[in-house]
Amino acid sequence: MSYAALLVYVDVDGLPEQRVRIASELAAKFDAALIGFSARAVPPPFVAEEAIIELTTEAADIKQMRKALAKRGDWFRRIVGTDRQDVEWRTTLDLPCDALAREARCADLLIIGQQTEGRHDHHRTLDPGEVLLRLGRPALVVAPGVASLRAEHVVVAWKDTREARRAVLDAVPFLRAAKRVSVVEVCSRDEERNAVARIGDVVRYLSRHRITAESRPILHRDRSDADHLLQFALDEDADLLVAGAYGHSRLGEWIYGGMTRDILASSPLCCLMSH
Repeated sequence: MSYAALLVYVDVDGLPEQRVRIASELAAKFDAALIGFSARAVPPPFVAEEAIIELTTEAADIKQMRKALAKRGDWFRRIVGTDRQDVEWRTTLDLPCDALAREARCADLLIIGQQTEGRHDHHRTLDPGEVLLRLGRPALVVAPGVASLRAEHVVVAWKDTREARRAVLDAVPFLRAAKRVSVVEVCSRDEERNAVARIGDVVRYLSRHRITAESRPILHRDRSDADHLLQFALDEDADLLVAGAYGHSRLGEWIYGGMTRDILASSPLCCLMSH
């Protein structure tokens, strides 16, 4: 098992050079195709003082949007190298989350940025939490300031759930290439014996895929599970965290699990997440 195609999302605002370089390096590492993708939606008309005001409906405005997306493609190709084979650029005028969820069909792994603070214009900005729960594919979430990803020590954040099982399988190419793999579970002292048994099963499962891993239970103290996991990863010089992404949609609003929300907001290292 390996990755045959990677897709990296390029925001319409800002130039995520480090994310694109990481995607390019991973495509070379796994001998995979690399697809760059960007999207923005045409803002709809809105009502002000009982009058409908159209923000962008002129053909010239839409043409300008397409031109700006094409320029993003030129920038993308300069970063990955114009001599690279099996590189593609795609764009669309649509809501970024909707568009990326559809485009996920063409790749084994998607590479996106981390959650940023403040309110976002969903016509221009990708919401990592929402899209994670809609992809049906694993996503590599690149933290700000991370310039490269060697994935030499990978930490698997285990929880006995469907999402964690999916994440472990989705991460197998990284796990096979890693020098060290740690399977950890945050647990209470009363649950420590059961946790050891659970992560022991995961270690044995990985061994059948020719992956050597160690089991490390972490006793829960006065901090969140995400804090425990991230502190362990930092203390052990890990550079990739593998975890399930938890959440659901209710009445049109996406509700994320606490650990998923914390990792998306504050992880200093890259995370491979699956839902």
